[in-house]
Amino acid sequence: MPEPSLRAGLHCGAGSRGGRQSGRGLPEASLNPSRFAFQDLTFLTKQEILLAHRRFCELLPQEHRSMEESLQIRVSLEQILSLPELKANPFKERICRVFSTSPARDSLSFEDFLDLLSVFSDTATPDIKSHYAFRIFDFDDDGTLNREDLSQLVNCLTGQGEDTRLSVSEMKQLIDNILEESDIDRDGTINLSEFQHVISRSPDFASSFKIVL
Repeated sequence: MPEPSLRAGLHCGAGSRGGRQSGRGLPEASLNPSRFAFQDLTFLTKQEILLAHRRFCELLPQEHRSMEESLQIRVSLEQILSLPELKANPFKERICRVFSTSPARDSLSFEDFLDLLSVFSDTATPDIKSHYAFRIFDFDDDGTLNREDLSQLVNCLTGQGEDTRLSVSEMKQLIDNILEESDIDRDGTINLSEFQHVISRSPDFASSFKIVL
């Protein structure tokens, strides 16, 4: 399945919204819409992009906050994770790694950051949200959710404390139940199609899968 993203749109010239300009924590007069077609390629409004760029620039050293540099420089995962909007998310590290385009997946560019915010915006489609949720939960990046992925997913949700962590037998029973409900082809894993089928029956998923600056 092709991966919906800002980068894919930039490379092929396709868009998903319309009329977009680049963002920055500076006046709109400094923007160059012919060069930075960000709004066309995300689900974000111009004002949301401006805010995103301002927040991204706040993570940069003062000397690297010019428009040109801010669109080229990368920010470490540690810095991105310092944002209050991500701090409390149990999947924050996986989210950042999924959206990172660096070889080591340890930093985000402004485009990566916009991709992240776009997918987690209120206006992103359920298909795109479920596509990325699947990638985030696929901890070993093998294209399926196996028992180990599901175990890590549950641990992220319940926490690692002694009072909240499930016992081995409880975890096995829960994963058995999840696979019984979701593993349509009975191969012991959940693929993207099966995951999206389950998500389609969860009306609250799209509204809860969001990050707002």
